[in-house]
Formats: sequence, C-alpha cells, structure tokens
Amino acid sequence: MTSISTKMKVLAVDDNRTNLHILKVFLKKLGHEVILAENGEEAVRLFAAESPDLVLLDIMMPVMDGFEAARRIKAMPRDRWTPVIFLSALNRDENLVEGLDAGADDYLTKPINFVVLEAKLRSMQRSLAMQQESIDSLRRVQAISDSVLDAIITCDEHGVMVSVNKSTERIFGWTSAEMIGNNVSMLMPEEERAAHEARVGEYVGDSQSQTIGLERELAAQHKDGHRFAATLTITQIVIDNHRMMVGVIRDISERKRTEQTLRENAGQLQHYYDQTQAEQQLALRLMENQLHRKGLQDSRLRYTVIPAENFSGDIVAANRSSDGIFYALLADATGHGLTAAISVLPVLALFYRMTKLNRPIREIVLELNQQLKESMPTGRFVAVTLVCLNESQKHGDIWVGGTPQALLFDRWGRVSQTFPSSNLPLGIVSNDELGGDPQHFSWAEESQLVLCSDGLLEANNPQGVQFGANGLIAATANTSPAERFEIIEAALAAHQNGGLASDDISLMLIDCP
Repeated sequence: MTSISTKMKVLAVDDNRTNLHILKVFLKKLGHEVILAENGEEAVRLFAAESPDLVLLDIMMPVMDGFEAARRIKAMPRDRWTPVIFLSALNRDENLVEGLDAGADDYLTKPINFVVLEAKLRSMQRSLAMQQESIDSLRRVQAISDSVLDAIITCDEHGVMVSVNKSTERIFGWTSAEMIGNNVSMLMPEEERAAHEARVGEYVGDSQSQTIGLERELAAQHKDGHRFAATLTITQIVIDNHRMMVGVIRDISERKRTEQTLRENAGQLQHYYDQTQAEQQLALRLMENQLHRKGLQDSRLRYTVIPAENFSGDIVAANRSSDGIFYALLADATGHGLTAAISVLPVLALFYRMTKLNRPIREIVLELNQQLKESMPTGRFVAVTLVCLNESQKHGDIWVGGTPQALLFDRWGRVSQTFPSSNLPLGIVSNDELGGDPQHFSWAEESQLVLCSDGLLEANNPQGVQFGANGLIAATANTSPAERFEIIEAALAAHQNGGLASDDISLMLIDCP
C-alpha cells in the first residue's frame, strides 16, 4: 500500500449524502483516498473488501447502526490496527462510553469541526506510520529468521510455542499453525517430553540456569514419527515483564552419519595399519635372517647399515670360501624401503652360493647381473662393490659398479689407493655389454679397505651440506686402524646432528692383514 505518512485510504460512513459529499471533498483535499458507505451493513462489507486504513463512522443509520458496525469491524481478524472514529450528533456521556465500548478509538460530535477533524487525522497518521514501521521491522526480522537454516522457536515461560521460523516447519514437518499454541515438547519423542517439561520448569525457577546459553544434544522427532539427532541452545529474553525462551534447534543427523562413517573408516584404517605392521614385522624378521649371516661375524670386518625406513635397500654380506678366501659385498638397490630390500634378496643367495665355491669375482658379477636382468623390472637396478681378498698372498680383486669409489687406507689413515666406480650397476644391460674386469691390488701392513653407499656421502647436516668423500677422508686422518671405524661413525653422527637420513646408509671397513 502507499505510505501511511502521506496518504490514507479512508472509509467514510453516513446515511446523509450531503454529509458524505462534504467529507469526501474535505478528505480528498487533504490527499486521502475515500470510500463511501451509507449504512453500517455496507460499511462492514466494504471494510472487508477494501481494507481501509481508517474508518469515519456515523452512529445513527438505517439497516445497521454505527455501534454494531464498529463491533463487527473490530471483530474481523487483521494483522494491523485500524482506527475507528465515531462522528455523531449524540454528545451525551453515555453515547461516548457506548461508542468506545463498541470499539471506537475516538469520538467527534456533529456538526463536524473540520479543524479538529484534520488534527485527529494527523494524529492517526502518525500512529499508523509508527505501526507500519513496527510491522516492517517485524517483517525484516521474520525474513532474517526464515532465512536461517536452523529452527528458531520462541516459547513462553511454560514452554508454549509463540512463534517459529520457516526452517522449523521444514525440519519438523509441522506447519506453524499446528505448532504455535502447543508445548514445544511435541517436537520430541514421547518418552522424553516429561523430562523436557521438567527442565523448562527449572528455567522458570532459575534465571541463572547453567543450561541457558549452552548447546546440548537431544533426540528430536519429525511429524511423520522418525527421530533425528539435534542440538538445542536456549537463550532468555524479557518482553513486557514476561520471560520468553528462544530455542535454536539444529538438525545434526547428517553430521552424526558423517562422524559414524569416519569412525568406521578409522577402525578399518586401524585394522589395515595393524595388519600391515604385523606383515612388515614378519617381513623384517625374514629379511634379518637373510641378511645377518655368519660370514658378517668375521673378525676382519666391521660394518653398519642405517635404513631410511623400516627396510634397507642397502645390504652387506661377507663369506669365506673353503680355501679361506675372504669375500665381501656392499649392494645398494634403487630407492629404499621394502621394495628396494626385496630387490637385493637374489643378490644375497647367489653371493653366498658362489663364494662358497671359491668362484672368481668376474664370474660372480656376471651371474648376479644375469639374475637381476631377468628378474627386475625396467628402471630397477643394483649398484655393487664386490671384493675378494687372498690374505696369505696379500693381494685382492675389487669390482665397483654404481657405488661410490672404494678407498684403501694405510696404517696412519691416509688414502693409499682409490677404486673408482668404472662399471654400470647390475641389472641394466646384458652380460655381453657389461664388460669391466675387476681391479687387482695389494696392500701394506695394517691397511684397511673402506666401502660405502652413496647414502653416507650424501648425508646432510642441518645447513644442507653433504658429508661427502672429503668428510670421510678427514675423519680417518691420523687415526689408528683399531679405532677408525668408530671414529667414522662418530663423525657422521656429528655431521647429521640428530637429523634423519634421506637415503639408506651402509659402511664396511675391512682389515687387510
């Protein structure tokens, strides 16, 4: 409708057409829209049809007088107040009282004083404008409330619902007309309603209840009978000295389903993790049995293997032939972890079988290469250093393929000979293409041979600097053969300063008697 502050729709009722005409001219001059009726019955009908903002009503009329018309108008259900002003020549007190009892909001005697009428109309305009502002404000609040996804329910201090938003209808399935006027406990399972009503009584008796303002979970019930999980938060307001409770109810059934799914998934993951751990422990024990054979206990040998994960892709092996020839192997498979560890298992079996038969290094290398070339997928290979020492004659053979250079130290810790990696790792090319004979060497008294994987040389300190061959050589300088292995280990640990290795680390130190 047009703003009340500038224009009103006025229903003027009088059985005197002259009076009606005068009212019409006067009201239109003031800028108002005018609807005319000549008796009370016509006035009631036009009021219902036109919804005017204000009624000017004569009392003495045929068909239906003004008193009855006012009572019927006031009895009609409307969401806003419509003022009724009686215009009558009856000016006795009892007439005024009867008019006000019939529902009139003001009374003006005839003949009409138009100055007074205009002032009364301005007063009504101001009241109607304030009413419209209140209605608009309420509608804005209601619109905001209806846009909230949670149910918002206002109850009196006895738990009777006074208002609900649209989400309440959506969540619970009841219409607002079905809920308003009933106790809010109707939205809960029947067996929980008594307990809820008791809690409402606690709220009424204790304005400082600890439950006020706190969120709690409860079971709610839809109109169709199905139950769902919800949370309830209650706050209190005071309107016209009456305490009201505002409850915000959130449907958390989807969240509960998600939480249940997460718990089930977590349980499955935990079971899978436990099973995987058990399998890894079994695999680790099997690997340990394969790796730690008797030959590694040789008095001429000291070694360490530090895996980056549970399993190491680096392996060390040692064995003596039936003739007393000492063999040693350091192998480094592609990557690290269980996959790399499995890759080097064929190397171990062949190494121990062929060294027991006192086979030459070249033959062992070719046999290992053939086995790996046939069994390993493309892109997987094993870097190897293989050593054979004839201690009685003080000479040996060494073959280095893909691992860092091996170093021969004299008794004072100086490098007396290096053995560079001049061959490809095993498992890449066929035996015809592999080539590379072992290097022959001899040694002086108290010499030691050092073999390592690239994980040792590439170990970083906190600043990202690698240990490198220089770190290894520097650690051995001016050391005695007996303490050299422990000094190298200590130097590596100091360099890493508690950091974790990014690759498997292996180190072998072999006495050359």
